[in-house]
Amino acid sequence: MSVRISRQQWDGLLNELDIARRQRHLLTYRALLERLQLPTPAMQTLTAALEYLAVIDARAEQPLRSSLVISQGASRLPRTGFFECVERLGRFSGPSDGVAAASWHASEVVRVFEFSYPEECIS
Repeated sequence: MSVRISRQQWDGLLNELDIARRQRHLLTYRALLERLQLPTPAMQTLTAALEYLAVIDARAEQPLRSSLVISQGASRLPRTGFFECVERLGRFSGPSDGVAAASWHASEVVRVFEFSYPEECIS
């Protein structure tokens, strides 16, 4: 399935992630869905956009901004698909629900918080 978002929605996503990065906090998928008002299927659209952003960041050898988006559940980790994506990008290897995933995610979040993204990557 092909999903598309508008330039305004893409810019909104980048802006939400930049605010979260500067405030050093994480966002839930649900919060992003509510703020961005993506077209249906909204979760698939958001997932595709976050995976695309991960590819952009990986190619630029930057920390992955998509790591700032987590599930509401007790794990406080991104969904399994995030870990599958970062494994394809060569950034992480292992089960998505274990200690290694939680540790890698925590260190990636710190890297995002401490990184200064070039302006053209933000908007």
